[in-house]
Amino acid sequence: MVAPRPGFEPGTCPLGGGRAIQLCHRGKRTPFWHSILSPPDQSNNVMKAVLCERLDGFESLVYRDIDEPGDPNETQIKVAIKARGVSFTDILTTKGEYQTKTELPFPVGGEGAGLVTTIGSQVKNFKPGDRVLVPGGCVEQVLVDSQQATLLPSNVDLDSAASFRSNYLTALVALQRAQLEAGETLLVHGAAGGVGLAAVDLGKLMGARVIATASSDEKLKVVGSLGANHLLNYSEGGFRQKVKDLTEGKGADVIYDPVGGEVFEESMRCIAPFGRILIVGFTSGNPALAKTNHLLVKDAQIIGFTIGGFKKHAPEKAKRNESTLMDWLESKRIHPYISHRFPLKETVDALRLITQRKVIGKVLVTND
Repeated sequence: MVAPRPGFEPGTCPLGGGRAIQLCHRGKRTPFWHSILSPPDQSNNVMKAVLCERLDGFESLVYRDIDEPGDPNETQIKVAIKARGVSFTDILTTKGEYQTKTELPFPVGGEGAGLVTTIGSQVKNFKPGDRVLVPGGCVEQVLVDSQQATLLPSNVDLDSAASFRSNYLTALVALQRAQLEAGETLLVHGAAGGVGLAAVDLGKLMGARVIATASSDEKLKVVGSLGANHLLNYSEGGFRQKVKDLTEGKGADVIYDPVGGEVFEESMRCIAPFGRILIVGFTSGNPALAKTNHLLVKDAQIIGFTIGGFKKHAPEKAKRNESTLMDWLESKRIHPYISHRFPLKETVDALRLITQRKVIGKVLVTND
């Protein structure tokens, strides 16, 4: 791992003195707010945090001491975070380019797993020592409402818990929106990335024939271990004709695209009649423009979605999806993959690795 860059050292938070900062989950003010600095005079203890204080990108993140959270209120629990998942979303958020905005300053990261240390007087569903999944970030401790925490099954380790939820929720909602059916052909782009690898895993679970694309044979080896039927290295040339050949000229029924740009444009050339293209993101940096004449000729659909929108407009379905995924994780029907782990103080290095496209599946940030 790369050594911490100069200036990326612990310090004293200039926003101390009892000022309360609140952390929101991907820009949503409810229900994921939790305090990360103590109210006045509650605590003199400090903890480590990785904070975004200005929207200059992840390289400007600071690693420093901040006050520990105070005692939980009646319905809250305090959790000591042990593992955190970070992703391309965090890179966008630090530049102010994600579709929802977060008030400065904020800790990077949106999901974590750890141990309950203290519970509020009215909390009945957790006890100290319980292992939980929470909407935490790159901090050592967090206060969260007990309704926003998930008790982990005994056979699910903290690293696996911290690595799966956002990627698999994204992939599951996408494939539900596309109404993927058993026996259909699913083409997954960026298949070695977090949301791509989750789509491969879930696509196989749902009975699809999966064609996966990635940029190297090393990445495709991991993708193949999750059961993809066909592996295409797009660094060796385009994928259009290969997909057509594999499907006897028909094309893919569902195309899962977290890349955008030229990948989307080529996908339109190998979509099956009545096919569906899922707009998952734009890791290429370039959203594509859909040509409506192609959609007309192919009777095709383009489907866009966001997890935040799904939770807002279909909260009960979102809860059912989370429960289903946890059941699948417990029964080992899904297989989150972690390629790298970094200590908290090297969070910038973890995010840099994502921009260099060296991460397969998920990168975790653990305690120093």
